[in-house]
Amino acid sequence: MRSFSMVLTAGLLCAPSLAAQVDVPRAAIDSVFQRFDRVDRPGCALGVLHDGDLTYARGYGMANLDLGVAITPQSVFRTGSLSKQFTAGAVIMLALDGTIALDADVRDYLTELPAYARPMTVRQFVNHTSGVRDYLTLMYLAGKRDEDFYTNEEVLEMVARQQEPNFLPGDEFLYSNSGYFLLGEIVRRASGASLRRFSHDRIFQPLGMSHTHFHDDHTETVAQRASGYAQRDDGTWRIDMTTLDMVGDGGVFTSIEDLVLWERQLLAPRVGGAPWLAEMLRPGVLTNGDTLDYAGGLRVTTYRGLRTVDHGGAFVGFRSHGLRFPDQRAAIYVLCNFAEAQPGGYARAVADLILADQFAAPRAGDPGPAAADDADPPSVALGARRVQEIVGTFYSAELDVEYAIAPHAGGLRLTVGPRTVGLRAVSDTTLNAAGGFVTLRLPRGRVDRFLLDAGRVKNLRFERR
Repeated sequence: MRSFSMVLTAGLLCAPSLAAQVDVPRAAIDSVFQRFDRVDRPGCALGVLHDGDLTYARGYGMANLDLGVAITPQSVFRTGSLSKQFTAGAVIMLALDGTIALDADVRDYLTELPAYARPMTVRQFVNHTSGVRDYLTLMYLAGKRDEDFYTNEEVLEMVARQQEPNFLPGDEFLYSNSGYFLLGEIVRRASGASLRRFSHDRIFQPLGMSHTHFHDDHTETVAQRASGYAQRDDGTWRIDMTTLDMVGDGGVFTSIEDLVLWERQLLAPRVGGAPWLAEMLRPGVLTNGDTLDYAGGLRVTTYRGLRTVDHGGAFVGFRSHGLRFPDQRAAIYVLCNFAEAQPGGYARAVADLILADQFAAPRAGDPGPAAADDADPPSVALGARRVQEIVGTFYSAELDVEYAIAPHAGGLRLTVGPRTVGLRAVSDTTLNAAGGFVTLRLPRGRVDRFLLDAGRVKNLRFERR
């Protein structure tokens, strides 16, 4: 295995361990982030670890452009879905306590959810196999904009209105933020403490993660917080933050230095012990017996022949990724504060440098990566009669919203709340909106109802008003 060393950088407080006194390709690692290492743009914080010790840590770019504050290993970032492993960790602790059961019907704890044909279990929420529809997608489909505010109660009401799941629970894998948001609610109801308080008391405080918390109050000040940004078309930066207070699916604020302590927990648990870690790394299993690569808020898979445990996060102007190589006892964490960042790619690029002599060499004749087929299906023209069969106002009880479909520029457009998008016919019975993210499936003849699919939400029903 390639050897590691500790590099002391500005603001890095962790002392080197004797196990970490060897070489790290510092210049090569810095080159991965070189384009961000400026005083006029946001960037990323990096932590490279071996045996739970930081061997290299640096900040590249600015944590706050208004104030001219640079990113350091102590900068605190919103981490998006990287948070899911902390939610899973809290739920598993409650299960080990005997307070909840992972294979229990979620309605034992969330009585307002519908009684579907097949019950959803807590474990299926953890593994994204419940079929529960994604609340962020539902809110978008209901006309909410990125800057709109809505509450935890509104999210619960929206999820509870869904008349069916995306599929029979346990039959498929489909990533759902709703499942993890609801896990946070299960923690609150079962333990009597919010997910924030429970995680603080049982995970973050015992591990010494003093700069980590579930951020459930968007008005709260946070020391050493990095602001989130997105780039405008003209190359300038705009602030990209959120007013939403949902946690569980996301919401953890943390730093590279605190993630060192979390990495040690994943190597040798100080809280929960071996049973906790075994559950965290237990992959989900479908009803047909197929084993998934998704465990407790973590993906268990491989990279270049080596076993990996990883997860990323993306929300508003923040991107994050944690990439672990458990057999090599190595890990790379990347936290970024601009929406265009690709931290998973940066983490793999660093792994290519520090584990170069560990990766399996490609065999002669191995095929390269397949070309992605991202081409949209061709549009078709709808006749005037077909257009008139489609136009009208339609209502979804599950979204509690009306969609208006009207003729526009020789085709059709859809209006929901303040948003209007063009509809592109790809067949006589299929319309795509906004680049294909939303698909309307229509019957032939007069359209009195249709079904809507949008990635993490399937089979939403609309009826003509």
